Amino acid sequence: MRKKIIVKGPVMSRSGYGEQSRFALRALRSREDLFDIYIKNIPWGKTGMVAEATEEQTWIKEILLKSTLYAQRPDVVDSSAVFQGASFDVSLQITVPHEFEKMAPVNIGYTAGIETTKVSPQWISKANETVDKIITISKHSKAVLEDTKYDLKDQAGNEHKNWGLQVPVEVVNYPIRKSEPVPLDIEFTTDKNFLVVAQWSVRKNMENTIKWFIETFKDDETVGLVLKTNLLADSIIDREHTTARLQALIAPHKDRKCKIYLIHGELVPGQLEWLYQHPTMKALINIAHGEGYGLPMFEAAYNGLPLITTTWSGQMDFICKPNKKGKRVPRVIRVDYDIKPVQKQAVWKGVIEENSMWAYAKENSFKRALQSCLEKEAHHQKEAKTLQRYILQNFKEEDLYEQFVALVNLQSTTDDEIDDLFSQLQLD
Repeated sequence: MRKKIIVKGPVMSRSGYGEQSRFALRALRSREDLFDIYIKNIPWGKTGMVAEATEEQTWIKEILLKSTLYAQRPDVVDSSAVFQGASFDVSLQITVPHEFEKMAPVNIGYTAGIETTKVSPQWISKANETVDKIITISKHSKAVLEDTKYDLKDQAGNEHKNWGLQVPVEVVNYPIRKSEPVPLDIEFTTDKNFLVVAQWSVRKNMENTIKWFIETFKDDETVGLVLKTNLLADSIIDREHTTARLQALIAPHKDRKCKIYLIHGELVPGQLEWLYQHPTMKALINIAHGEGYGLPMFEAAYNGLPLITTTWSGQMDFICKPNKKGKRVPRVIRVDYDIKPVQKQAVWKGVIEENSMWAYAKENSFKRALQSCLEKEAHHQKEAKTLQRYILQNFKEEDLYEQFVALVNLQSTTDDEIDDLFSQLQLD
């Protein structure tokens, strides 16, 4: 019998959690013989919405309509209850853990996790109270969720040492998703370009990325930095604010010869593919303080573009290829780093704790990595192709869909159904 599953997440959002929601839907849709899918769409900050008309978007809108009509059935006494419990076998909730809730007999939290070294106690408390399992996207996130412990006192004054998460945590990575390149209406006048794809934020370390890049190549007119970025959304107002912030940052470097390109606004997947594969592009840069996974790095890597990054946090799941002895070796242009407390302006109550830490790229190491990318281009291109082949072989859509479905379906299987499965086994 098919499981009636409610998927709560920002399925229409152009964001990391939006892509995570759509991955979950693709996985579940690959086994519609197992799942009867319903959707509760939620907003995600001020991010924009997916606008391109695709078969997948048409299907999502059909499921949203189906979910609304189901909630309005005469036999549903309280229409809000359809998203809060008894009408479903299982819920899959794609959000941060403090927003998990009991929506069905079986509840699964699917979160990107955390970019730091510690999760909030609110995350642990809410997860323990509401979900039966957590699925996350990287080993880094899994380790931090499992390893975070607190010494607490309850209202009665009783001490609880090493209080932490009580539910199991599993990992399913993102799969490759290839698209045909679609050219952008932009002409690069430099033939040695570096790419950054990131929202402008404290965590992404954009100011240092740009400043240190300019200081490295200020006298080289053949080098360019291509910034695909925004502050909050893809609107015209956001473009104006992003442009103003960029101009203020580069203003002290009036005599620079290197070029800065700003790309703002919504891009379809093929346009990002075109950027990753552009013949002038030498590497993708990411010296963020931490990543839950790092989708742009992952996409660039399976398109064969070298990566300049630190060897810490979520990207470690895909930037490493085992050597002949089985040791996982990063195949990137490495940037050294220190692990230090997060900045005060990065603290986000209930999400990024003030006593947590993340990575700080070292300035001199980053500048050496930039120079090495050009000076040892053949070597780094070879390493990138090696990593590309590894990813294409080990991160296939069908394999990761199967992993995800197995975790969701196993958790939502009742004791009676498990007994039935065992009874069907033919034992010798």
